[in-house]
Amino acid sequence: MQELHKRIDVIVDSTISTEEKLQKVCQLLSDEIDYYNWVGFYFKNGDKNELKLGPYVGAATDHTIIPYGKGICGQVAESNETFVVPDVYAQDNYLACSIETKAEIVVPIFKDGQNIGQIDIDSHTINPFTADDTKLLDYICKRVGEIID
Repeated sequence: MQELHKRIDVIVDSTISTEEKLQKVCQLLSDEIDYYNWVGFYFKNGDKNELKLGPYVGAATDHTIIPYGKGICGQVAESNETFVVPDVYAQDNYLACSIETKAEIVVPIFKDGQNIGQIDIDSHTINPFTADDTKLLDYICKRVGEIID
């Protein structure tokens, strides 16, 4: 995972647009971690209590806008805490993006102490996420928080 930190730094520190950086981060994670089957960013939609889909890699999703409190992403927008779901079918408040999705991890992104968005990872494997995944995603969210206006 340390090697991925360096590669994330290269992307984030590059001179391309923020949108391109986020897309490249999604692609890197999707390419390098075989149980990351959908990787995307959601960001606060202006002053509304909802999230708007940003760059992502994976199957198309109908969930381009998610109200706060709905699904795992909406819950993280309210709780400000990482949410790991080992088995989505055991979760009451879950918004299914794909019938193939079995697990999900959502990590918030902060800027100046405010929750501005999150990274969302879906997996087709039950219970694949470890403490290493959480550490890597925390690092990515810290770096993304530094480049978002």
